[in-house]
This record gives sequence, structure tokens and C-alpha cells, in this order.
Amino acid sequence: MAEITLLDGGMGQELVARSGDEPTPLWATRVMIDHPGLVAAIHDDYFAAGASVATTNTYNILHDRLDRVGMDAQFHALHLRALMEAHEARARAGRGIIAGSMGPLGESYRPDLTPPVEVSTALYAEKARIMAAHVDVILCETMSSLDLAKGALIGAQAAGRPVWLSVSVDDRDGTRLRSGEPVAGLADVLKAAPAAAVLANCSMPEAMAAALGALRELGLPFGAYANGFSEISHLPLPEDGSAPAYCARHDLSPARYVEFAMSWVAMGATIVGGCCEVGPAHIAALSRALSEAGHRVV
Repeated sequence: MAEITLLDGGMGQELVARSGDEPTPLWATRVMIDHPGLVAAIHDDYFAAGASVATTNTYNILHDRLDRVGMDAQFHALHLRALMEAHEARARAGRGIIAGSMGPLGESYRPDLTPPVEVSTALYAEKARIMAAHVDVILCETMSSLDLAKGALIGAQAAGRPVWLSVSVDDRDGTRLRSGEPVAGLADVLKAAPAAAVLANCSMPEAMAAALGALRELGLPFGAYANGFSEISHLPLPEDGSAPAYCARHDLSPARYVEFAMSWVAMGATIVGGCCEVGPAHIAALSRALSEAGHRVV
């Protein structure tokens, strides 16, 4: 039996659902401003469900997002607010680690908007330095191209913390990133800077087995946390640079999600959890299944 790090589930979609507000381009960040304490409450629910990780609500706190709405002056303060709410929840739970989230520049699921590596490296290094003293690990997530993964991985080293690198893969072919590049190409990315683990996230669970097959060959701890969205990969790309018009699916019950996640553990994955539209009920069901199978959540 294995020791499993159980990630939490999605934060942004939970925030929008619980707040009752209409989603905006700032989505999770805007809700955090308008509803203080809601982020911490969601962290609380994931810890209660059995998660061993609180992923900070910093995914979308990026200069390119804040610039659009005249809020870039709050860049540093917003990080501290998100970090505080994660720490408050961990203190109440009395356990767990904090993963500092760094999301994709440009837009999620838009590898065509990947900036040059030297640009992304500097931006991610700035973000990593802010979070360094407050997190146990840096989580670079939803990276959809090799260059974006490389820039994030190099920049994340500025925190002086272990780095988990997570990529988003094609919903029909999990051996490829959303850019069309092979997941196996991460072997060259990892030559630029070290990672403590490699993962796949925010793609359909049906694509994850193929992604894990490629990640397993990189010789690092690996894992997956899928989303509950309908297929994104072949949706048209909006001309305004926003994300494709994805939507939530309605067939991914906690029991069904557990079937997928336990199959990843059977492949050797030691870090599993959920992404967008995968909530506390899914994580609670996964926690129970891991325990019943004799695994130990750490």
C-alpha cells in the first residue's frame, strides 16, 4: 500500500457557486475581495473532507489579469490575503501543507498566448518570492505548453521551496499538452530546473491515464487532479484572448470520480485530488476509498 498526498479540489468554481455572484474576468480573485472569509471556509471544507493540502487562491492573481481591471496595485496585497486564509484554515485543521498556486499567464487553456520564456520566468519569480515564506511547496498548475512550463518552473525556484509542475493535457489525447506538444517533452523542461513532482490537471479525467503514462517515465513522484468540465480541447478560441466557452458536466459524481482517481493510484500516482468542478464531496469520497484500500493519506 502507498502513502498518498490528497490534494483539495477546485477553488474558483466553488467560490463562484457559493457566492452567488456572476463570474467576472477576475472570478476567484473578485469573489475573495467581495466575500472575505469564503476562501478560508472552502479550505476548511476540504480539510474536513480529508485533504492534506490547501492550495492557495493565488492561481489568478497575475499582472495580466489585474491590469485589465485597474487593480494591479493590489497584486502583493491580494497574495497576502489568499495566503492568510489558507493559513487560518490549516491552523483550525491542525495539519496539512500549503501549496502556493501559480496559474498560466495569458489565459487558461490558451497555449497560443504563451509569452517568451524570459518574460514568464521573471513574472513567476516575482510571484514565487511573495509566497516563499508562507507556503510549503510551489504548485505551477494548468501549464499548457512546454515554454510556459519551463518559464514557470525556472521562476518558481526563486521561492527556495519544492516545486510541483502540473500540466493541462488535450482532453482527447492525454499524451499531448493543450499546445499539441508531447507530455514527454517535459523531460527537456526538467533539465532547466528541478521539480519535486510532476502532475496533470484541469483536463477531463478520461485523459489522465495517458498523461500519467508519460509522466511516470520522467522518474519523479507523479499524480493527477482532473476537472469536471466538458471537453475544452476542440472548442473555438475567442478572438479577445479569453478562455474557450467550456461548461460543467453533470455525470461526474463523487463515486465516478473516485473510480478514475483510484485507477491513477493503481498506476503509481502518489498525489491525487481534484480541480475545477470537483468539490469537497468528491474529495471526501476519495479519502474514504484510499483508506478502505489500505493507503495512508499523508
